[in-house]
Amino acid sequence: MLTRAGCTLCTGAAARLGELAGELGFELTVTDVDAAAAAGNPALRAEFGDRLPVVLLDGAEHSYWEVDEPRLRADLSS
Repeated sequence: MLTRAGCTLCTGAAARLGELAGELGFELTVTDVDAAAAAGNPALRAEFGDRLPVVLLDGAEHSYWEVDEPRLRADLSS
């Protein structure tokens, strides 16, 4: 999941993904796009910074602004 500090949508999405990770057995990784940019990787912020949070599945954009739970469940079960 891509996020940034102070993003209330991001906080809610991270909480829900944390619950789903426990239920569905996937590992949740959270990356702050601003911290990544400060560490020398500005690409994530440049590409996704205006539509956070972004849920990535196997490195590809899955959903943004909210967790598309039905789609995520279907994609993880296939």
